[in-house]
Amino acid sequence: MSDDFYKILGVSKDADQEKIKKAYRKMARKWHPDINPGNKEAEDKFKKISMAYDCIGNEEKRRLYDEFGEEGLQAGFDAEKARQYKQWSSYQQQGWGQAGQGFGRYQSYEDVFGDLFGSGMGAADFGQTQKGAGARRASRGVDIQHDIKIDLISALKGFETELSMQKMKACPGCNGSGMDPKSEMTTCSKCGGSGRLNVAKGPMNFTSTCPQCGGHGRAGKTCTQCGGNGHILGMEKIKVTIPKGVKEGSKVRIAGKGEPGLSGGQPGDLYLVIHVKPHPILKREGDNLHIEVPVTLGEAMAGGMVTIPTVKGKVQLKVPPKSQSGQTLRLKGKGAVNLKTKKKGDLMVKLTVKVPQTDDSEILETAKNMDRLYDGDIRKDIRL
Repeated sequence: MSDDFYKILGVSKDADQEKIKKAYRKMARKWHPDINPGNKEAEDKFKKISMAYDCIGNEEKRRLYDEFGEEGLQAGFDAEKARQYKQWSSYQQQGWGQAGQGFGRYQSYEDVFGDLFGSGMGAADFGQTQKGAGARRASRGVDIQHDIKIDLISALKGFETELSMQKMKACPGCNGSGMDPKSEMTTCSKCGGSGRLNVAKGPMNFTSTCPQCGGHGRAGKTCTQCGGNGHILGMEKIKVTIPKGVKEGSKVRIAGKGEPGLSGGQPGDLYLVIHVKPHPILKREGDNLHIEVPVTLGEAMAGGMVTIPTVKGKVQLKVPPKSQSGQTLRLKGKGAVNLKTKKKGDLMVKLTVKVPQTDDSEILETAKNMDRLYDGDIRKDIRL
């Protein structure tokens, strides 16, 4: 079994994400190949540190790792099916798994095990796999998530960009097989050429793919470039299009840019999780945008046209006479685009009346004279 990811980063299992990130940055600076040129030990350390952080630095992967170990990170792994299998195993140990009972949506142990890793293997071909030499089935790569932070205006307008991401990719030295293509292939010593290993004993046997030969039944020398993993950590530049109208928590799918598949399987997808930075004067609520606009005392009392900035440029807004501070006016269709309906929300303009700052005695006297225009006590309804 490989080293524990928490031990690699030197953190406890209950460490929060911030502590994990700090530990990773500290160790990455120490063991980075650029800082330790030609140091093989440092290079290997950096690879382990990066793999550990790629797992427990991602909340979704961390949950799978905590529950299932590294097995939960394998391409094609289905957590729900694995839980079904564990539940059934528990029933068996307690003597509950009587013939014909079934468990969940599965009616036999072949159904559970054959479906556990998405292989599509049913009861009919399960026995054949146990008897003959197994061949590793092609399996789809794991989907990955990546957080991206953008400003509100970019989220409203949409844009194209290029991301540089550190992610797993198929090893170029072995094309993802994990074996040195130049080495001589011999019968696997671990599984005896069957390609499968027993993982449970009793009246019903379960098998899993042999980790040494990857289910081929024959093995050669381990690829020195990836250490038999079939994958290596590398940087990839990915062009992405962020559609207009994305909001906090939106997910943008980039097909085929997840982790590579196994044995020729399709790669997973990349999901960009959008986080929108707050804007100093513009706020989004649903598909509507909100902005506060100052108006003069004269504009509020007599009405007038004021210039309002929008995502697509400036527009004129008519302020009705006798407008009050705090009054909200609506500009239809000037809000955010709804990703599903493609319809636009509205821009809600809140007026704030600004009183001129002056010490001119004549102006102040005029302002006092205006008090007689109010209809009674304007604070009569203010009470606790």
